[in-house]
Amino acid sequence: QVQVAESGGKLVQAGGSLRLSCAASGTSGRPYTSYSMGWFRQTPGKEREFVAVASWTGSTYYADFVKGRFTISRDHVKNTLDLLMNNLEPDDTAMYYCTATARAFSAGSYVRASEYDFWGQGTQVTVSS
Repeated sequence: QVQVAESGGKLVQAGGSLRLSCAASGTSGRPYTSYSMGWFRQTPGKEREFVAVASWTGSTYYADFVKGRFTISRDHVKNTLDLLMNNLEPDDTAMYYCTATARAFSAGSYVRASEYDFWGQGTQVTVSS
């Protein structure tokens, strides 16, 4: 069983920046690098929405709405995952979840929450206008 725990969410003003972090542990004997790690976000009444993923292959993928504002990165020594968010907009307000999976992605399947097996509790990001 893999545990992931997010941190870093807070209230920021529009146009500001924020870094979210996720710590992974208990990777069930598999190396951390064998997991794809990603971020989703969710607002009340809506489905969880893909934000970005750093695949175990080394590739990174982003949602279109990121528009070059967000950067996902991994530290393979610390077993952590970061999401640097710049030029934040009020529409970025959401609960952000860190997630992990050992599955292989196909045909853009990384955007589906059902492809991920392990989830954190979430960290709240609020962007004021």
